[in-house]
Amino acid sequence: MSKITSDSSAVDEATIIMSRMFDAPIDKVWECFTKPEHVSVWFGGVGFSAPVCEMDVRVGGIWKHVMRTPDGTDFPLEYVYLEVKKPMRLVWQPANHGKSTSGPPTNRTAVTLEDHGDRTKWTMVATFTSMEGREASIRMGYTNTIAQGCEKINELVKAL
Repeated sequence: MSKITSDSSAVDEATIIMSRMFDAPIDKVWECFTKPEHVSVWFGGVGFSAPVCEMDVRVGGIWKHVMRTPDGTDFPLEYVYLEVKKPMRLVWQPANHGKSTSGPPTNRTAVTLEDHGDRTKWTMVATFTSMEGREASIRMGYTNTIAQGCEKINELVKAL
């Protein structure tokens, strides 16, 4: 089973929780989340690309990313790592988290990986600054984009 197995987001909380099993050992899945050459392959939905992906994967380190949409629009993104526990947990948020007055809603993202031998359970908790931000993100396709990125990761780990 490699598809999203659950979306246990509570209706009354400003979070989105998704999980899935990857058919790969934890070290390979960790690589997919921490190496720019891999992140640039899966980040974003179908048809998205990443002409820029620079990552300093350590607490306080910066992840600079340009997400290019299928129509060629570029979205420069900058994240800061809040927690890095190899190979089990990453937490990041936009550098301007809680300060942005325009653009899409921001969230703190926590990714947890659980070792299941030849498989790895991935759980993502995205915590938004408000319910309105969470709902706007859902309307903009946030969960679909994450699910599509997970499909790309599943293909990528098979090739590693």
